[in-house]
Amino acid sequence: MDADGSAGAGPALEAARMPDGKPVAASDAPIGGQAVLEGVMMRGVSTWAVAVREPEGEVLVSSDPLVSWARRHRIWRLPVIRGVVALGESLKIGFRALAFSANAQLEEGEEGEKEEIGGWMWGLTIALSMAMAIGLFFVVPVSATSLIKDWLGSAWLFWLVEGILRTAIFIGYIVAISRLPDLRRVFEYHGAEHKTISCHEAGDRLVPERAEAYSRLHPRCGTSFLLIVMVLAIFVFAPIGLPEWYWLVLSRILGIPLLAGLSYEVIKWAGRNRRRRWVRALMWPGLMLQNLTTREPDRDQLAVAIAALEAVLAVENPAETADDRDAIEIVA
Repeated sequence: MDADGSAGAGPALEAARMPDGKPVAASDAPIGGQAVLEGVMMRGVSTWAVAVREPEGEVLVSSDPLVSWARRHRIWRLPVIRGVVALGESLKIGFRALAFSANAQLEEGEEGEKEEIGGWMWGLTIALSMAMAIGLFFVVPVSATSLIKDWLGSAWLFWLVEGILRTAIFIGYIVAISRLPDLRRVFEYHGAEHKTISCHEAGDRLVPERAEAYSRLHPRCGTSFLLIVMVLAIFVFAPIGLPEWYWLVLSRILGIPLLAGLSYEVIKWAGRNRRRRWVRALMWPGLMLQNLTTREPDRDQLAVAIAALEAVLAVENPAETADDRDAIEIVA
């Protein structure tokens, strides 16, 4: 321990420094996660787990086996396609973890039982969330740019203006939600998730005192992934040209899987080349956005993240993990 009580920067911390001045592990591991309500979800190659601190203060942990589609057939392991598969799996697991954490925060009724949120409610929530995201980040930018299509006069200017508008809307959205007090604890758990994963990747001891020494920023973060989606969209949609507005809108919706797959490959590459300075320079904008979607966690929050990761590591098969590293990369 250092004089200030923090974990010292021993051999396990010999790694790259993130923009917040703290280290991130030089190696990459097939572990990812997500912040939930008063907790953290962690997933590996064959297992995912969620740990939540209940209102009474106890940490509730649940884990489930996971058979990734990428392990079922070779076609799902092909570049780009594996990114679409990974996104679909992450969304499915993420919403299940959110449902678990939300139900854990409910108070008991008069009869001593909790009235949990039903599956149909979560299904409706998922549908509305997806529709709002597609509408805000894809339909709105192309529709707004279509209003001045004739004035722009060229396909090149059209996709440039649309791309800039889409990226600006996304960044504005991140800035807006980062100011919501109700989301602050979720962002703290997001930071705890990143620190815990980096601690594990560095081969350090999984204890809050060690995990807090690592950066709350991570090269494989979903925030960086989404920013890459916004930027790549500029180039992916450029060859389409300037058809009628309804074809433009349809192309943006149908092109989302391709964007997700390409962005996945970029995140995968960046995670494994994080020690290179020029790679960190390219990822710098995404890391800056993570300053908005993460906050410094306390040790109690780190303990919850560690509990989730330990539940995964308790049943993960190291041999299987090694075999699947090239096929499965998980967003942190």
